[in-house]
Amino acid sequence: MLVLNEDQVMLKDAAAGFLADRATVSHLRKLRDSDDETGFDPAVWRDMADMGWAGIAIPEAYGGLGYGYTGLGLVLEQAGRNLSASPLESSVLVAATALAELGTEAQKEHWLPAIASGEKILTLALQENAHHAPLRTALRATRHGEHVILEGSKCLVTDAHVADAFIVIARSEGRPGAEHGLSAFLVEAGAPGVHVERRHLVDSRNVGVLTLHDVHVDSDNVIGDIGAAWPGLSRTLDIASIGLSAMLLGLATEAFERTVAYLGERKQFGRVIGSFQGLQHRAAHLFAELELSRSIVLQALQAIDAEDPELPLLASAAKAKLCEVATLSTNEGIQMHGGIGMTDEHEIGFFIKRARVLQHQFGDYNYHLDRFARLSGF
Repeated sequence: MLVLNEDQVMLKDAAAGFLADRATVSHLRKLRDSDDETGFDPAVWRDMADMGWAGIAIPEAYGGLGYGYTGLGLVLEQAGRNLSASPLESSVLVAATALAELGTEAQKEHWLPAIASGEKILTLALQENAHHAPLRTALRATRHGEHVILEGSKCLVTDAHVADAFIVIARSEGRPGAEHGLSAFLVEAGAPGVHVERRHLVDSRNVGVLTLHDVHVDSDNVIGDIGAAWPGLSRTLDIASIGLSAMLLGLATEAFERTVAYLGERKQFGRVIGSFQGLQHRAAHLFAELELSRSIVLQALQAIDAEDPELPLLASAAKAKLCEVATLSTNEGIQMHGGIGMTDEHEIGFFIKRARVLQHQFGDYNYHLDRFARLSGF
């Protein structure tokens, strides 16, 4: 059923209230303007972890709440609404999922409780160029005695400068483009040969370039079986895409509501501009698109928890749709605000910047539309 139960409504309301008070667009602006060394407020992150958000989707056996990805998606939606800066995306949505899908029992027992408590921040190091192409991974993993040596670099690694460890996807055999031969390794920050260069994105969030030179990884830090990471990685990326879709839903909804409020305030020719039929039609169209988006995101989140075999199809459908709707919502927000919408002093511009980054993360509209077509047999 595409409805929330009472507990989920309470979680959504709690997240909305907390983030609207502690992690808003104005807080993001302050972090940007001060060039904050972490890129988020550690005190806010501790409070989020204390409320259990860092462990919502982590099973109780590993220190989490076991509340499922539908619950996490509701929190991510509110984070998108407020443009809240935190490691929820990098450490909780992506890294914890990758460990749960690929890790050994010992690795899960060691790292998942630390993620759930907020004590450790992990992040996935996957992308190697400007476009999402996981099968094109070329960073080499070469066996050397009892160790594996990693050589190469990764770009756009979210929260890399504050991560305690990286889940590095490398190619242990075969050529770029092949599913077989991809492997996952856990590399701790500060290990010999590991270098991180901090970068800022247009949305004021932080990523890093991770360079690995002659990095030795022992057998305990090989995640799963050598050369067989693709099935678990693929599911991780589907879950990540759905989580980002939830964030885009929150972002697009907030941009829409701010724009509608502005239409009821701004006057032109002696009338509020919201009374102009042309703008009403555009707002009505966007409202309908948001309602459709809300349904597909909730269906996709529920599919994760239900282990639906159609998850890849739903993941690409959700990400493609939300990329499209987020573009429409943020573009309309800028246009309907007029000249003031183009200024840095007005907050509506922060939404279009954040939307563009989320849209490209783990595959943009074109990537997922093409994937949806191929999965559908076209």
